[in-house]
Amino acid sequence: METRAARRPSPSSPSSRGTAPRAAHGRLSPGPRKTAGACATGVRRASYNEIDSVRILDRYVIREVLLPFVIALLVFTFILIVPSMMQYAEAFIAKGVATTVVLRAMATLLPSSLALSIPSALLIALLIAFGRLSADREFVAMQACGVSVARLLWPVGILSIIGWASTSYVMIDALPDANQAFRQIAFNVLAERAEGEVKPRIFFTEFPDLVIYVRDVPPEGGWNDVFMADNMPGRPQAIYLVRHGRVVLDAKKRTVEMVLEDGTRHTANADGTYQVVKFARQVVTVNPDVVFPRGGPTKGDPEMTIAELRLRAAELEKAGTSSHNQIMAIHRKFAIPVACLVFGVIGLALGATNRRDGKLGSFVFGLGVIFAYYIPLTLGPALAKGHLLPPWLAVWGPNIILSLVGAALFVWRSRAADQEFRLVRPQWLQRRRTAAPPHPRTAAAATVSVRRGLLARLPRPSILDRYVTMMYVRVFLLCALGLLALFYISTFIDRSDKVFKGAATWGMMGAYLGYLLPQYVYYVLPMSVLLASLVTIGVLTKNSELIVMKACGISLYRVAMPMLGAALVAGSTLFMLEQTILGDWNRQADAIRRVMNGIAPETLDMLTRQWVVSSRGDIYHYNYFDPKNNALMGLEVFEFSDGMRALTRRSYADIARYVPDPGHPNMWRAEHTWSRELLASGDTRRFAAQPVAEFTLEPPAYFGTRQPEPQFMSYSQLRSYIDQLKTSGFDVIAQQVALERKASFPFVTLIMTLIAVPFAVTAGRRGAMYGIGVGIVIAISYWVAFSVFAALGTGGVVAPMLAAWAPNLLFGAGAAYLLLTVRT
Repeated sequence: METRAARRPSPSSPSSRGTAPRAAHGRLSPGPRKTAGACATGVRRASYNEIDSVRILDRYVIREVLLPFVIALLVFTFILIVPSMMQYAEAFIAKGVATTVVLRAMATLLPSSLALSIPSALLIALLIAFGRLSADREFVAMQACGVSVARLLWPVGILSIIGWASTSYVMIDALPDANQAFRQIAFNVLAERAEGEVKPRIFFTEFPDLVIYVRDVPPEGGWNDVFMADNMPGRPQAIYLVRHGRVVLDAKKRTVEMVLEDGTRHTANADGTYQVVKFARQVVTVNPDVVFPRGGPTKGDPEMTIAELRLRAAELEKAGTSSHNQIMAIHRKFAIPVACLVFGVIGLALGATNRRDGKLGSFVFGLGVIFAYYIPLTLGPALAKGHLLPPWLAVWGPNIILSLVGAALFVWRSRAADQEFRLVRPQWLQRRRTAAPPHPRTAAAATVSVRRGLLARLPRPSILDRYVTMMYVRVFLLCALGLLALFYISTFIDRSDKVFKGAATWGMMGAYLGYLLPQYVYYVLPMSVLLASLVTIGVLTKNSELIVMKACGISLYRVAMPMLGAALVAGSTLFMLEQTILGDWNRQADAIRRVMNGIAPETLDMLTRQWVVSSRGDIYHYNYFDPKNNALMGLEVFEFSDGMRALTRRSYADIARYVPDPGHPNMWRAEHTWSRELLASGDTRRFAAQPVAEFTLEPPAYFGTRQPEPQFMSYSQLRSYIDQLKTSGFDVIAQQVALERKASFPFVTLIMTLIAVPFAVTAGRRGAMYGIGVGIVIAISYWVAFSVFAALGTGGVVAPMLAAWAPNLLFGAGAAYLLLTVRT
């Protein structure tokens, strides 16, 4: 009877509440299912195996936490690094950067992600591990053996200290060096391949006093059909029309030169003469400080060590300037690692329970804890800047508050381990819910519904479909919200310093985060589908529900049908995002980001967009556009022949006003104008100066259109744009790759589901976490392959369609093979 009582404890029994005799504190078996049985043997061996039992218990708890921690760390780190990987890695590969340089650049991005993901992964791992122990009644067995919640602080403390030490190393040592190393790598790549920054058919204005427009960028490098306006001060404006061009850089000599071949230079002198010079080769010198800033890339606060931050703070205080940013940066290097200790206590208090149904709720509260820590951590500097809080308290405040909350939760859990932590609804809401109970259907209504069902015979989801779907949707929403929260926390931490430094307002920050929502959903949906499928099949397998379904003649394929349907819905959502708001919202977010960084936005509006290419290929330049009166001030028009290789007409007007005329929709009335027609030899054919003239230009709405970039265009817009470029004879490989990617990427949700189902099943009842881990590694490999193939396609190494669809075909074929060979 003693052995059975120990092996089958009840949550209401005294042993389950921690009142068993202290002699029961004995040897615990490392096997997850043998913990209760170890209680009886521990009674006989307590006198000589007590030390060994302590070690076994600690090792057992640590092992239970390690695998969820590794998986959570992998998922969080990968999700945080995906935007940078797609932004930088693809660009580096497409530019022909060496593979070792690309890998080194991606490695330098890891510390910035680990600083956020290590504490969060530790909290989630503790919740998952203790939730599993509670669901399998192993925590009840531990209490029956005299193991209290306080006793579990020892293994949790070991893990928390390891997390604290790891995060401290990342924050204090690895992060500054890695940030500076990445800036140096990006600086070197830009310096060596500056000509690659010039995009075809988009005006490039990063070089001071130069405006460059290139019709084509061949894969081998250089430019074809170049238009360049040289506005160097101290000399007349020069217009260059060149067949070929390139940039030559010398880092040692700090020289940047533009080599122009087979072109002409047009100069309008102050005395009214017009000069046209043909040349076979000409070199234009560019200010080297743009490409080679003296001293290399400057260090910001994130790239500084503690000693450098203290020195910088002393310099600012000596100059009479506030140094609160540097002081908070120093404290942040110590405060964020301490979050591992705080999260350890909170994870134990929320996860360890006698109830079998407390795991999901604890996971939700865990996400809330992550929010509750990082949001005040990023808002604290604003209070410090307003002198409402001292700098140290602005950083340490979240740790102090959550430490008190964790201590209270721990005391409460120690006294009531059989209680689930839940939020209580207000009494008025409970009365409202109970005031109107649902009315049962009458027999007549039931008869009518049966008759309608017999007549309609429409296919409806079965009870099994609804059960699997509800489980899937619940996990999917948790994953999606958690990953979205991680994205927003990371972005807020990364961009909040712009607000504190006065480079942006809180309104700009809110708009920036809002415009990023479609892009973050675009990133989160595939990983959420993967995790939801893995967890759903894993839970069904672990609880033997899948075995029961198979025994009833329901195959694995039938069980997975709701998940495949959900994957198709998620894929359709991705495609709809691409087709509707994704491009425009990305453009708006990019414009705000560039303003925050002090860079002129590429997405220029009608008022400030000074260079425009017409539908006929003419180039317009103006100083200002008045949309209210439809007037262009300081207008210049350049008309070309032979594919922009020869200038045939150059016109100017002080002001041009749009004249509404149904018969001539493109008519503008220009004032104080002159026009010069040129022969093929460059000589002036005719020159006319008039007080009033009529110009044929694009309608006013055209001057408010966006510059065409694939990332800011929908699928249909990009396809139309490619057709226009093909008609004009342009190289459209990069645009075709982007178009095919927009078509192939939505299928990633289906691929993720096909990968998830067989791995979650083949892992077995005790290896669900292993299956999840392998599935996530394969998903990461898919994303890497997707980016690499896209970069190879942009570089012209593989065909555009193959570059976009190869990852889907490879991983889809592998997933189909696994599905066809798995035991159904």
